[in-house]
Amino acid sequence: MPRTLDPQLKRELAERIRFYHDLGIYDFYRREVDPGMVAAAEPILVSSEETMTPRKTAVAPSPERLALAKSLPESGVSDPAEALHLIREDIGDCTRCVLHKQGRKQIVFGVGNPKAELMFIGEAPGADEDQQGEPFVGRAGQLLNNMIKAMGVGREEVYIANIIKCRPPGNRTPEREECDTCSPFLMRQIAAIQPKVIVALGAVAAKTLLAINAPMMELRGRWFEFRGTKLAVTYHPAFLLRDPRQKKETWKDLQMVMKELGLKLPEKSAE
Repeated sequence: MPRTLDPQLKRELAERIRFYHDLGIYDFYRREVDPGMVAAAEPILVSSEETMTPRKTAVAPSPERLALAKSLPESGVSDPAEALHLIREDIGDCTRCVLHKQGRKQIVFGVGNPKAELMFIGEAPGADEDQQGEPFVGRAGQLLNNMIKAMGVGREEVYIANIIKCRPPGNRTPEREECDTCSPFLMRQIAAIQPKVIVALGAVAAKTLLAINAPMMELRGRWFEFRGTKLAVTYHPAFLLRDPRQKKETWKDLQMVMKELGLKLPEKSAE
């Protein structure tokens, strides 16, 4: 019989795991527990028509987590631009994971409007991004620019970042440890910007943010609640370059985002 776990308990366990990740603790060891106590991180699904409301059963931050938040350099800073600057300074010339020894040229922090209502999160920098120090500036970046333009907004109006901030060698998929080490800084960027909508580009971004292992077909076309904001999942522009047939499906996802943000659909559909 598959083990079941109360949804509220799942959320509490997921919140606790995120707390440990923020502290830099990523390794966990199993011990015998009651059958019902199986740690899981389950996102909360809401339909595209549903209005986001605060959870009545939301888990209150622990004293340890509150103390951690207050110790961050950007704590108490109201200006998101200044908060992002402090987060970047805190990262420094990062050596927290092995990527700093595997050929990365520089850290690719993020770019865009610090007060953006819309935030795009990709996987990792590529060769062009590593060279220029800005996310999504290569071929995939040009396609993302076209996607943003088709939504009726400019690149300078949104904020763009990646799960990890250093290029993996050969543009390989980021490893779990690399994502776990770097993603707390991304969470701090999200907290500083406080976007209304996040778009996760590709499976790595979606699975890392949502702590869920599911195929793209199950993640797309619906809303997830993520730390008080709405999160949608769509294909990564690099994938669309390899399989242009999925551009129509991606456009459907972007239209869902536009509707949520109150953006008018353009007269011409995206290519």
